[in-house]
Amino acid sequence: MATGSIQNKERFLDQIAKNLGRERRTTPVSRPVWKHQPQHEIFKGFSQDQLVEVLKDQCTNIHTLIEEVTTKSLNGVLEKVIEQLEGRSIVSWDDPRFEEYGVNHYFQSAAAKGIDVHTWDPSVGEENIIKAEKADIGITFSDMTLAESGTVVLFSDKGKGRSVSLLPTNYIAIIPKSTIIPRMTQATSFIHQMQEEQGKVPSCINFISGPSNSADIEMNLVVGVHGPVRAYYLIVEDK
Repeated sequence: MATGSIQNKERFLDQIAKNLGRERRTTPVSRPVWKHQPQHEIFKGFSQDQLVEVLKDQCTNIHTLIEEVTTKSLNGVLEKVIEQLEGRSIVSWDDPRFEEYGVNHYFQSAAAKGIDVHTWDPSVGEENIIKAEKADIGITFSDMTLAESGTVVLFSDKGKGRSVSLLPTNYIAIIPKSTIIPRMTQATSFIHQMQEEQGKVPSCINFISGPSNSADIEMNLVVGVHGPVRAYYLIVEDK
């Protein structure tokens, strides 16, 4: 038997159709064409500046601090935020954007000051997760950012472990302004297009809307139960 082969597939599917009381479908299902698609009209035509304002307003609702910066001021603001969060250990992705935006220079100066800086390294396996568990701050770039819900979308990859945004005490998302889109509608359309063009999507796609939030049956909100206690978004003017 070949590894990963499927046994008795046809008989299994035939039996399911029989139990449903119908003939088995052998042709692809046609995708419906909807006459009305109001989800595409929300924030339609908004400029990037207008979407930034929507995002900033939503961040007040999800207990997330947000600040606009330039590529030149990014490192200074990042240093200020990390000092404010009393960060003594940082874990980040192995992402070329850290070099592109000059953040690696901040990491080098932070390490020289005694801050433990760890970049996700696939070759050390579980050690990455241990580092993330103990880190004061996790930092990633956002791959897409949903203005309506204040959500950063992260595409996991070999050097982009999901633990970086989930396990540290605090989380900082660096958001290139060009990544901001209206809402989930555009995100799912992009992911669908990615599948059609590349034949695959990332093995894990995380949608993160601020710090961890949880509420009991009486709707008493508790922040930080199963993830970062605080989240900070830095919007970078990248065009």
